[in-house]
Amino acid sequence: MSGDVSRELWEQHASWWIDGFTEGADPEYEDQIIPLVVSELQGAGRVLDVGTGDGQIARALASNGAKVVGVDPTTNQISVAQSRGGGPVYLQCGASPLPFADASFDAVLACLVFEHIDDVDAAIAEVARVLRAGGTFNFLLNHPLLQTPDSGWIDDHMVDPPEQYWRIGRYLVEAETIEQVELGVHIRFLHRPLSRYLNALAEHGLFLEHMDEPAPPERFLAQAPEYFDAASVPRLLHLRLRKLSGS
Repeated sequence: MSGDVSRELWEQHASWWIDGFTEGADPEYEDQIIPLVVSELQGAGRVLDVGTGDGQIARALASNGAKVVGVDPTTNQISVAQSRGGGPVYLQCGASPLPFADASFDAVLACLVFEHIDDVDAAIAEVARVLRAGGTFNFLLNHPLLQTPDSGWIDDHMVDPPEQYWRIGRYLVEAETIEQVELGVHIRFLHRPLSRYLNALAEHGLFLEHMDEPAPPERFLAQAPEYFDAASVPRLLHLRLRKLSGS
């Protein structure tokens, strides 16, 4: 199975993402992801948003003074991003190759994107190439430990009182899955352990400066009573990496 399948599924189900996760529809984006990225990139000049989708983060950064370019391989996402405007420039392309000169950007952002990219090494190499020395790469993932395939809450009724705990799947095994994220909506995910990402980033001169594992925001937890049991389990992983001079 290839990246072509990922693109086809995203084209087919673009409206699921746009309707359910943009324009204020999703509390995790509104209350956690967008504020975190805007804070991280305060004062950044030229920013590249890889996998921009409908452009909601790009628009937030542009409204905060950044000059933003958003790229996405999905026609249906880019068309919505362009129609919503808000200041960024949008181009339809994947993460590798990127159609920009070396050291073109002060900062690069990829939010919930790399878990859908096949050639992770080529994509990271391109991020490093277009980022200027001293610039930052803000890298956000579905938490790779806690969103390993076959992970999830287990209700143990063999003990009294019953207990609930989180089962971790085969974390160290890189895996490809197609998940039904909603009735009739299938999205392809690629699981990799965190070390796989960090080592590839370091090989291209991108070194970890700061890491966040934030708790899910309160409005997300309030959506269903059972979500409160997940208050101590992070769904998001944020890494701030800096490109060293001479890399």
